[in-house]
Amino acid sequence: MKFKIMFLSMLIVCSLHAQEVIDKIVAVVDNEIIMQSELNFQINLFAAQRQLDPNTPGLKDKILNSIIEEKLVLAQAELDSIVVGEDEVEQRLDYQIELFKQQYGSKERVEQIYGMSIDRIKRESRDEVRKQLMIQHLREKKFATVEATRRETEEFFSNYKDSIGVIPEKVNIYHIYRNPKTSTEAKLKFKRKAEELLDSLKAGVDFEILARKYSEDPGSSAAGGDLGFVKKGVFYPEFEAAAYALKEGELSGVVESPVGFHIIQLIEKRGESIHTRHILVKIKTDEDADLKTIEFLSEVRDTIINSAATFAEMAKKYSEDEDTKAFGGQLGNFYLNQLDKNMLEAVSKLKEGDISFPRRIDYGTGSYGYHIIFLKERVAQHQADLDKDYTEIKSLADDYKKQQKYTEWITELKEKIYWEVRL
Repeated sequence: MKFKIMFLSMLIVCSLHAQEVIDKIVAVVDNEIIMQSELNFQINLFAAQRQLDPNTPGLKDKILNSIIEEKLVLAQAELDSIVVGEDEVEQRLDYQIELFKQQYGSKERVEQIYGMSIDRIKRESRDEVRKQLMIQHLREKKFATVEATRRETEEFFSNYKDSIGVIPEKVNIYHIYRNPKTSTEAKLKFKRKAEELLDSLKAGVDFEILARKYSEDPGSSAAGGDLGFVKKGVFYPEFEAAAYALKEGELSGVVESPVGFHIIQLIEKRGESIHTRHILVKIKTDEDADLKTIEFLSEVRDTIINSAATFAEMAKKYSEDEDTKAFGGQLGNFYLNQLDKNMLEAVSKLKEGDISFPRRIDYGTGSYGYHIIFLKERVAQHQADLDKDYTEIKSLADDYKKQQKYTEWITELKEKIYWEVRL
């Protein structure tokens, strides 16, 4: 994901940068041209990320060949009629703009850095983003099922074990998660606040003004509650059920979801996608709810330690993490350097078989819960071993095989699609 984020950032900057420089064509691939400014930008970016001299011999040819390969895949995507919908392009652009806001601090700062409005950034980047999505979809379609066999994994390890080197310390961890429950009385207080806001809207108060002032959704309040166009399946089911039932311009009643009470307005509907705005009143817990959750998890921990039940049994019965409870609370295998600060602090103090005391876990602005963590296994740093590290080694072997297949495919594309270097 980090690579995709970095690549999309580069894509948008490159698209805008290329228009500000007097260019010349350095290569042509089918109906696409590659400009000198694009090549220079990619060379400088690659060199900066790896602390290289941009004039390193061979670097320019390497980067140009990479861009040509990308354009060849794009040409094949067009031949294969790979279609990317406007909704998907819009979602990717919105996602990228949100990342820019997080990176630079505000919408205004983003506009200042790029020297243009958010709308113009999106407008001028739209075509390039669509092309990148076409390339992504074709590659996924072409190589999604490619994986190394056991024999190929063994051969890969035999050939490259010295390059793999040391495997960092890793842990296999499980957890039981609980969300503090707000009392009925406290919950009603937040619902009444939402109802008062709804009454104000019905009385003619501007939705955008109320959203900016009172909505507790940090991702949309500054935009007047605007959530943009989103496909079905993204929002909470309760939110979607209410939103899809609305007519354009219509307000919902007060809608409850796991995060709080919403007032929703449908702005526009396009097929399965809807453009909505909302005001969110969050359901906040109190100290009593936190204390009860901690006490409950402590009792669960004691039950397991006293051998009255296994961790997996208690996770399936009591954990409120829907993604892991069916698997006995298993979070998975992680290298220590993959864990965030809080998880690392908890796990580093545990021995194999230990269960932590209840700990707070924050997973979003104002969103949190408590969990107990079970360290099932700790594997010390060691030289790569085919048996111990088969999953990781197979993943590397899979990538290696996909790259080989990709190289073969590019050779085929170069034979059937027109391309020319004009340096």
